Amino acid sequence: MGNPLLHSIHVHPVKAFRSLPLREVAVEPWGPAGDRRWMLIDDGGRVVTQRRHPRLALAAAEPLPGGGLRLSAPGREPVTVAVPAPGGRTERAEVFRDRIDVVPAEDDAVHAWCSAFLGAGVRLVHLDDPATRRPVDPEFALPGETVSLADGYPLLLTTTASLDALNALVAGGGHADEGPLPMNRFRPNLVVGGTAAWAEDTWSRITVGEVAFRVAKPSGRCVVTTTDQRTAERGREPLHALGRHRRFGDRLVFGQNLVPLAPGTVRVGDPVTVLA
Repeated sequence: MGNPLLHSIHVHPVKAFRSLPLREVAVEPWGPAGDRRWMLIDDGGRVVTQRRHPRLALAAAEPLPGGGLRLSAPGREPVTVAVPAPGGRTERAEVFRDRIDVVPAEDDAVHAWCSAFLGAGVRLVHLDDPATRRPVDPEFALPGETVSLADGYPLLLTTTASLDALNALVAGGGHADEGPLPMNRFRPNLVVGGTAAWAEDTWSRITVGEVAFRVAKPSGRCVVTTTDQRTAERGREPLHALGRHRRFGDRLVFGQNLVPLAPGTVRVGDPVTVLA
């Protein structure tokens, strides 16, 4: 294989909304700048994702100067949301197994916009202090590591070669008509090209450009990967192929979760070096 390079960068300003491609991004201790600092919660304070509402794939969030967002979705006029003022009222929210403090958007019209789009009562909330609010899973963390509103780790890495290999498995299975699948099904932050298929399974420490990362654990995949990110329709793949070929214990694995070892900036085209 050739020299691995960073093929693409993606952030998700609102958790579960459409991904946003970037040419470069600052990597903060808890993840890429602007990635998953906002999310929707239901009336019980639980995170709302594409697991329950695949329609979220159709919504987009565009960053604005000053840190706010412009939200857009099919059939609705866009709406803007500002970052809540420092020291605002916090409330408890549940992100899977974690209970954390978040700050609701200050404009009730934003909550109404999100609820009308989904057809369910939801509110938009912001993670104001990612340095302290949410530790990484202690089973796989080093002391002091924190994470944004991502599923569990600061960054997710995938490789183009592994996607090609997975698509070959899909083509040889019982749902070949669903392939080939695009990378956005897996909602990564960093996509690496120029590796062998599944090479990332063996990595424990890498650098991407100037930033070093440790590989915390493989990424177990869920029903979100079966959601077409353009249409919000669901199929059977890639879970069927992963279940046959990429089952590790009770997990169906594609990609690796990363934790940055120091802040820095990564850029498309950066060299990727495997240190261990």
